[in-house]
Amino acid sequence: MIQWTALPTPLFRSSGQSISLLFSFIKSFPFSITSSIPVESQEPSSSIDQQLLNLLSNPNWQKHPSLKILIPSLSPSLLSSFLSQNHSNLNPHIALSFFNFLSRIPSFKPNVHSYAPLLRILISNKLFQVAQKTRLSMIKSCETRDEAVFAVGFLRNMNRCDEFKLNLWAYNTLLMSLSRFVMTEEMKCVYDDMLNDMIKPDIYTFNTMINAYCKLGNVVEAELYVSKILQAGLSPDTHTYTSFILGHCRRKDVDSGFKVFREMPKKGCRRNVVSYNNLIHGLCEARRMDEAMRLFSGMGDDDGCCPNVRTYTILIDALCRLDRRAEALSLFGEMKEKGCEPNVHTYTVLIDGLCKDSKLDEARALLDVMSEKGLVPSVVTYNALIDGYCKKGLVDVALAIFDTMESNNCIPNVRTYNELISGFCRTKKVHKAMALLDRMLERKLSPSNVTFNLLVHGQCKEGEIDSAFRLLRLMEENGLAPDDWTYGTLVDGLCERGRVEEANTIISSLKEKGIKVNVAMYTALIDGHCRAEKVVFALALFNKMIEEGCSPNACTYNVLINGLCKQGKQLEAAQLLKRMPESGVKPTIESYSILIEQLLKECAFDHAYKVFNLMVSMGHKPDVCIYTSFLVAYYNEGKLKEAEDVMAKMAEAGVRPDLMAYTVLIDGYGRSGLLNRAFDVLKCMFDAGYEPSHYTYSVLIKHLAQGGLDLKTEASSINIADVWKVVKYETLLNLFDKMGEHGCPPNTNTFSSLAIGFCREGRLEEASRLLDRMQSCGMSSCEDIYTSMVNCCCKLRMYEDAARFLDTMLTQGILPRLESYKLLICGLYDDGNNDKAKATFFRLLDCGYNNDEVAWKLLIDGLLKRGLVDRCSELLEIMEKNGSRLSSQTYTLLLEGLDRTDNK
Repeated sequence: MIQWTALPTPLFRSSGQSISLLFSFIKSFPFSITSSIPVESQEPSSSIDQQLLNLLSNPNWQKHPSLKILIPSLSPSLLSSFLSQNHSNLNPHIALSFFNFLSRIPSFKPNVHSYAPLLRILISNKLFQVAQKTRLSMIKSCETRDEAVFAVGFLRNMNRCDEFKLNLWAYNTLLMSLSRFVMTEEMKCVYDDMLNDMIKPDIYTFNTMINAYCKLGNVVEAELYVSKILQAGLSPDTHTYTSFILGHCRRKDVDSGFKVFREMPKKGCRRNVVSYNNLIHGLCEARRMDEAMRLFSGMGDDDGCCPNVRTYTILIDALCRLDRRAEALSLFGEMKEKGCEPNVHTYTVLIDGLCKDSKLDEARALLDVMSEKGLVPSVVTYNALIDGYCKKGLVDVALAIFDTMESNNCIPNVRTYNELISGFCRTKKVHKAMALLDRMLERKLSPSNVTFNLLVHGQCKEGEIDSAFRLLRLMEENGLAPDDWTYGTLVDGLCERGRVEEANTIISSLKEKGIKVNVAMYTALIDGHCRAEKVVFALALFNKMIEEGCSPNACTYNVLINGLCKQGKQLEAAQLLKRMPESGVKPTIESYSILIEQLLKECAFDHAYKVFNLMVSMGHKPDVCIYTSFLVAYYNEGKLKEAEDVMAKMAEAGVRPDLMAYTVLIDGYGRSGLLNRAFDVLKCMFDAGYEPSHYTYSVLIKHLAQGGLDLKTEASSINIADVWKVVKYETLLNLFDKMGEHGCPPNTNTFSSLAIGFCREGRLEEASRLLDRMQSCGMSSCEDIYTSMVNCCCKLRMYEDAARFLDTMLTQGILPRLESYKLLICGLYDDGNNDKAKATFFRLLDCGYNNDEVAWKLLIDGLLKRGLVDRCSELLEIMEKNGSRLSSQTYTLLLEGLDRTDNK
């Protein structure tokens, strides 16, 4: 994005000419998401340069008062620029002392570019001995490949000076620096330079070359340097053999690594802890865990080696990855007992393992232990915790960890943001995920394909397909190519919304984009056509994918079986189920479940049990979904005894009810007039850790109402969809009493579900009473309640009340959804309350939303779709004056929308 300056008022007129001019103006800019990020100047100001010169001209510069003032302003780049100036009066000894003084300051870390001008000063003043030490420091300061390349180029140039030619020590240090980044081609050139300078390599030289190639698994090239060792009259040592163990393991030939390991004692080379670590790591990577543990156990007996922190960490990490986390924890305890202190990496792999086991409290406790021990968690440590909490749906806790991370000066990386974005999208809070995209850009982090794919998926899941397509264009604008995951998500999203023709168009366009239509895309498309009751076309697609060499998987068969069942074609569905094994696809439990459910809907219990028995004979254990299908069928038929028999079978099989199963049980007892039994099930539901859904509460309220408490109608006349239209508030009070009597008093989720039900029917008064009661019980109102209240107020054109609820949300730290703002702002404009609309928009801009999404959902989907062109212009100008940045494609979309509206 670029930083836009405000255009002359008014921004848009109802004139094609002004739009055309603006479009030409916009097209003159080279847009990209990152183009707006300013590049900080690396040049020092002349005043600092002069102040430094004045300071260092003073013999007692270390005691000069200006030194403390200058230090905070200095950076390695400023120092490099200063030393590069031709200061004829600058004493080289003072320049060196000043450089060394700054190097000792923790906040000042000289980089490779800082050393270069210092070396030039020292050499021009013939201070060769001290220059040699400085040269070694320069080489060791390299922290990136680019810095290593710079050092090689600089030192090669300096090597022309006869008095300052690279010696063996310098060459070896340079090779070691390049080896850190596995820059073998550059190492080969430096090695050749060494030979050309008549410098005789030593064993350290050869071992450095061997180790670099072995890191790449290139043992063939490494063996060439073994021959050079022998030609030089030297002998391979422990380091040589240990590198080859690493090399063989890197090329996934652990047996050859083992062979080298066994030969070492025969060659008179003692194996050390690194030898063991390389082989243990190779065995772990090959999933030969038991062999790795045996090797670990014999370290002390065979070679007198003590495992170090890396040994333990390798094993703990491997055990965690193999889901043997109990053993990993045991090894962690043993490690500490033997006096081997875990490091940051050890804690990180264990925290990651605990998070994958959903043991988040234990993982968090380990983070606290790290802090107590003075260990600074890395970005990987924090990422493991953030990912763990996000996957459990506890995104707010993950966000708190993110804030802790930043306060501890641990800089989040792209993966950190991706995990949070994934968490927000999973909990259907894509507006918060989009806001994180802006924070990434502010941090100068480039979003990845994964970032955009997660956001596209999030928008699709919330039904915002148009915004998903806008993200696709934003992705391309940022130089990223949408992949099969991106398009697969869009196809799935379109099919979910019944827009199958558009999904067909995407599939047809992929070939020219060089993207192969995969099984997931075909499956989504087949499912979409089945949902649209176009089963014949779905079958044609199924045959087409086979013809194109794309093999259907179990999921593909399942969606087609489901589509056939929905069309009453159970026989064809059964035949397709039979074809699965013949096609090399094993039917899943879902394959059978779909057919069983459809048969039960038709009360074909005998046929359903035949399929059930077939499923069991195929080695499948019935799951909760299948048992629930039988429960529904029996309750629908009023067969309570048979339903209770199914429940008994579930218990015998060790199958625990899930949320849906509990709801079905509640409904079943309610239909039989056994309300107390229904509430007993509700209590069991709470005890099992399930929060009742909105539908669960709807079922309970329906049966309470049918008990004659507020409706004098036949029970059969009350449809579950109409519950919230007819239920009285007093029935809810009865619900609360019943819940309390059965040991499961109403909680935040209860009030939220009930308030949402009333709001959907426009019953704001009852919803408000629930909100008041909730707050009087000491419970904090949640985002969902406020969102429903705002939307309900807007539906009733009670915009002042909607604005009040939005303000309350912001006061409580709850970020409202953009949909709520759209309804409110558009409603205020419709009512002619322009000032309030603009004031609300100003408040919105301070909330940290993604600016593009604000423009998409409020300006384009809100105002322009309502034909409010002037209001769109007004708010866009506010965004400009507020410093909001928009992408080029968003501006283009605005222009296209204005042009269409203007021409109507």
